[in-house]
Amino acid sequence: MNRLKVFVIGLDCAPPDLVFDEFDLPNIQQLMDCYGELTSTIPAITCPAWMSMVSGKNPGKLGFYGFRNRKGFSYTDMWIANSLAVKEDTLWDIFSREGKDVSIIGVPQTYPPKPVNGIMVTSFLTPDINHQYTYPDALKTEIKDLVGEYILDVEEFRTEDKHKLLSQIYEMTEKRCTVVKHYLKKKWDFFMWVEMGPDRLHHGLWKFFDPTHRKYTESDLQSAIPEYYQYLDNQIGEMLSLVDEDTCVMVVSDHGAKKMEGCINVNDWLIQEGYLHLKEEPTQIVPIKKVQIDWTKTSVWAWGGYYSRIFFNVKGREDAGVLTREEYHDVREEVKKKLESMKDDRGAPLNTKAFRPEDIYTGKYVREAPDLIVYFGDLYWRATESVGHDSIYSFETEIGPDDCVHAQKGIFILKDPEERVSGKKENLNIMDCAPTILDLMGSTKPPGMDGHSLLE
Repeated sequence: MNRLKVFVIGLDCAPPDLVFDEFDLPNIQQLMDCYGELTSTIPAITCPAWMSMVSGKNPGKLGFYGFRNRKGFSYTDMWIANSLAVKEDTLWDIFSREGKDVSIIGVPQTYPPKPVNGIMVTSFLTPDINHQYTYPDALKTEIKDLVGEYILDVEEFRTEDKHKLLSQIYEMTEKRCTVVKHYLKKKWDFFMWVEMGPDRLHHGLWKFFDPTHRKYTESDLQSAIPEYYQYLDNQIGEMLSLVDEDTCVMVVSDHGAKKMEGCINVNDWLIQEGYLHLKEEPTQIVPIKKVQIDWTKTSVWAWGGYYSRIFFNVKGREDAGVLTREEYHDVREEVKKKLESMKDDRGAPLNTKAFRPEDIYTGKYVREAPDLIVYFGDLYWRATESVGHDSIYSFETEIGPDDCVHAQKGIFILKDPEERVSGKKENLNIMDCAPTILDLMGSTKPPGMDGHSLLE
């Protein structure tokens, strides 16, 4: 098999319906020799999805289930999943060992940067550009000469100042694309770039774009999302003019996007159902970490986010565990059944999905996973973490305005100059990307990958 170069374009949060069908994106769409919806990890979120994509392994082997993860079986301690948490080989680890030149720009969970055979510019999870966000160090100076102050992320995508947000997204994307185009002209065998702009745009502006949104608002921002995609497509067109004809080009997203219907106040629900007990009832909405939980009576509590992580208070595992192992399994099934039978604020079935970790993960870290991972309303509803709401439903997040939630399906597009794979593909999984790329580049796949190459 010939050794080809591979250029991976990552568009965080890009949904298949917009990219494949609704928008006119000639540069991206002309790459669609092979394409299909890409099933993300559970949970369908930036971390762990991108690392599953570039390692070919599921979260149970990676050991993280979101940005923040519970430390051991503590009630309060947590750790943030950065690059140091990634113990499995990524594509650039494998290629670097083989002596292939890699260029990695903006891929989430690469901070702090690790040495590679080439260059690395870290992602939005980097604290700021005063921290070391490049490998090698000298790259910082080169990037500053190129674009001035590099932008890792917008200041705050959960803001009411939508015009300022849009301006920041364009500035961030323009600078990143300038950097990408600069390094595309250098020597490389594998190049991967991820743009966070689509994600920030969707979360900030979806209610202006989607007339079915509960909070749909007519505005001059109505066309902001399609116009940004057209801008991005033009940038990608310029990039494609810089790569030679023997380059495989892949366009991927870590998950999709869809309208947010509202929030489920999951800890208030657990209190209402008798699983979570507080020492004192709050008189206003209070973050869960600021209330006194009576752990001697509490059997279940939860974290919030685009999905909910539910934890059980088990004897011999948690410090003040109340459930025996037998009770744990029974209560977990009971909670799962209740969650999945919930109705929305209008009385319609919510279609919630509650996943047991042993059903969806394999690997040595499965025992550290949350006891249940919950998609409220099949991800149309997010979960709040605070307590003291007057209802189990609310329509404002705890952390600022947000119009959009994640969808399980992202995008997969591949143009292979050797035409070894083509057509629309079904049942693609995000973990299939890494073994496919290894095959495209003629590299040996390491053991233990959960994904399958499209070339097999």
